[in-house]
Amino acid sequence: MKKFQNITDKIAPSIIIAALLIIWQILSMVNIIPKFMLPSPFEVVKAFISDFPLLMEHTKITLIEAFLGLGLGIVLGFVVAVVMDRFEYAYKMIYPVLVITQTIPTVAIAPLLVLWLGYGILPKITLIVMTSFFPITIGLLDGFRSADKDMLNLLKTMGATPFQNFVHVKLPGSLGYFFAGLRISVSYSIIGAVVAEWLGGFSGLGVYMTRVRKSYSFDKMFAVIFLISAISLLLMYLVKKYRNGVWFGKSKFLNKKIQNKSEERYKK
Repeated sequence: MKKFQNITDKIAPSIIIAALLIIWQILSMVNIIPKFMLPSPFEVVKAFISDFPLLMEHTKITLIEAFLGLGLGIVLGFVVAVVMDRFEYAYKMIYPVLVITQTIPTVAIAPLLVLWLGYGILPKITLIVMTSFFPITIGLLDGFRSADKDMLNLLKTMGATPFQNFVHVKLPGSLGYFFAGLRISVSYSIIGAVVAEWLGGFSGLGVYMTRVRKSYSFDKMFAVIFLISAISLLLMYLVKKYRNGVWFGKSKFLNKKIQNKSEERYKK
């Protein structure tokens, strides 16, 4: 019964997606909605195949921007989270500012960044950092503050320094929170890159969207929308797989190391 439930859980999303595509195709065939406004799935696939080489060129640019911004966002988020965890007054000063930055719509700040920083890669990276570092920061901060108190007390009796507490308890314990934030940030980084390109740039998926929209090629518009969604879902899936593998194995290793040291101490 459990095996059947697992199979059902896996195929249910595929069935729903297939049903939606069938309904979409039927609506296109009976002309309830004009084709230029809602092209059929078949036309979207044709547009994707015909523009595949061009889409891949634009995708490469968008991914480079997204990964650069995400990398800087991770570094910035880590530093800010460590500072807020270590110093309470820093938390009281920085946290409200972080919340305020998240109330500003991306499409509102993007034109200003283009105006201030030009049409190069800098405004795009800046926007991606602004959109992606917040989930990382909050995730890490929550992880640091939910560290195992018993483990921290044990290390304190062993004469551990604050840095050792951080490395052996807080950092491994925060990995789950970090990866939860990272799954959100990877999708934000793609969205941020596309929005920045949409409002100003020379290449990338956002630029491609602007061009096909102006030419009323809505089949190509739908194709790039689905491509962006597929990229975001793939990146989120890869983060989840990496989370379940390497880092949690390392976390268990560090906790085992602490346990062994504790046993050695009590034997003495």
